[in-house]
Amino acid sequence: MARKCDLTGTGVQTGNNVSHANNKTRRRFLPNLQHVTLVSDTLKQKFSFRITAATLRSIDHNGGLDDYLVSTNASKLTAGARKLRNSIKKAKTAA
Repeated sequence: MARKCDLTGTGVQTGNNVSHANNKTRRRFLPNLQHVTLVSDTLKQKFSFRITAATLRSIDHNGGLDDYLVSTNASKLTAGARKLRNSIKKAKTAA
């Protein structure tokens, strides 16, 4: 399983461990991924995601999954999140 956020695509970053003697060795910064189940109010469905804690805070800040996906720029979302975003937009216009 890839260490990537299902909604934003945030993944592993690399950098250096720097010792007191200024020796540099490569290291990895892993994203803080959480398994969550979120409810779409528009679609009346539950969705299970593996998302970063920062994305979860953004979803809470925007007022839920639907509002987060609609307000976020499509270029910042993964392909699966874009599909979900489009289906939510279609359901909102139909209602």
